Amino acid sequence: MKLKKLLFSLLLSLLFATVSFAQTSSIELKKKKQQLQREIDQLQMNANKAASNKKLTQQQINDLNAKISLMQQKIEVINAEVRTLDTQIHQNKNTVNNLQGQLSELKKEYASMIRFAQKNQNSYTKMMFVFAARDFQQAYMRMKYLQQFGTYRKKQAGFIEGKEKDLKYKIVVLDKNLKEKSSLMQEQQSEKSKLGQNKEEQAKALNKFSAQEKQYQLGIAERRQKQTALDREIRAAILRDIAIARKKAEEAARAELARKKAAEEKARLARAKIRAAEIAKAKAANKPVPPPAPARVEVAVTEKATSSATYLNSNPVLTKLSSDFERNKGSLPRPVSGRVTEGFGKHNEGQAIYYNDGINIEPEESASVHAVFEGVVRSVRNPYGKYYILINHGAYYTVYHNLKSVNVSIGDKVSTNQVIGVVANSEGKPHLQFQIWKGEKAQNPEGWIR
Repeated sequence: MKLKKLLFSLLLSLLFATVSFAQTSSIELKKKKQQLQREIDQLQMNANKAASNKKLTQQQINDLNAKISLMQQKIEVINAEVRTLDTQIHQNKNTVNNLQGQLSELKKEYASMIRFAQKNQNSYTKMMFVFAARDFQQAYMRMKYLQQFGTYRKKQAGFIEGKEKDLKYKIVVLDKNLKEKSSLMQEQQSEKSKLGQNKEEQAKALNKFSAQEKQYQLGIAERRQKQTALDREIRAAILRDIAIARKKAEEAARAELARKKAAEEKARLARAKIRAAEIAKAKAANKPVPPPAPARVEVAVTEKATSSATYLNSNPVLTKLSSDFERNKGSLPRPVSGRVTEGFGKHNEGQAIYYNDGINIEPEESASVHAVFEGVVRSVRNPYGKYYILINHGAYYTVYHNLKSVNVSIGDKVSTNQVIGVVANSEGKPHLQFQIWKGEKAQNPEGWIR
């Protein structure tokens, strides 16, 4: 019986641990669902603001597409919540069944004890049970047994009462799970209905946009032309900085090479002087000239082909800075709070294809922009009336574009989370373009920031 109780306790502990994990997952899913709903609400507010404009813009289309994507994600989260609840319901049903079985066994055992106690309830019967022992030792053991039997019976009664409480609690939890699942299924149906309505709105908007698209082609082309020119300028600024680092590294290498060659020449002259003295001494003493000492094997110092990362890590300070930046991949702070409105890489706008070397983030109006890591400001420029800042972090660079004002200058050292500027509006909405480069190669910032 003790072994059965031990096994049951272990099984119950395992079930509670699993349920606890499922509850944690459920809490995380609820937080994710709330975050998605906040982003959907923000997009809806943007759509309401733009509703007065009879002409659709590409940004409105992008917002509508983003909203539909978020709604689909929300439905997926609800589905995950339902699956988590199904697991909890299954586990709780198993727990209830196990508790009921254990309670039934306990009650049977307790009933047997009660029947035994009733048969031996008077003092005469108890005394006869004790005196019927074959010796004093056995009589003593029987007295102890009667005492322990009474104590154990009381404990069993308390244990049964506890199991009944556990069973009632689990039944209440199970009922709550079932009601929550019913509520989630209704929410899921509601979200699917909303998604269908938004897809219809998307189809209408795309039809309307197609009719208006010709009017926007010139504007799109002009905007993309400016963006392409800006991308070239940022890339050129990075290449210039790498070239400066390369020149400094090569000059240092040449200086080191010249120093080594001068040292070698000095050593050679010193050896020649010693040899001449040895020869003169031998001749003066009318002795044979001793053989020269073995020549040292000189290792030629040559310049090696070097990568841009090596040039940018030309000293221990920059090497450590690069290493620290890499070590923080995935946990760098966001330069500004807000949702990502355009990702890294290839995109379409109208019939044009373009590439985004970073990501676009939509913050609040006039939000402060922060440096994501310590470094040195290499460039501050304002082409087309909007600033961008280029910061070096050893072998890495970060770019912050579309600022209406800046707080730093070229050569300034900045620290992590330092405010470096204020975001500007573009097409009536605030947005920041943020880029990360490793040498001359653009990286996807979403893999680097929190």
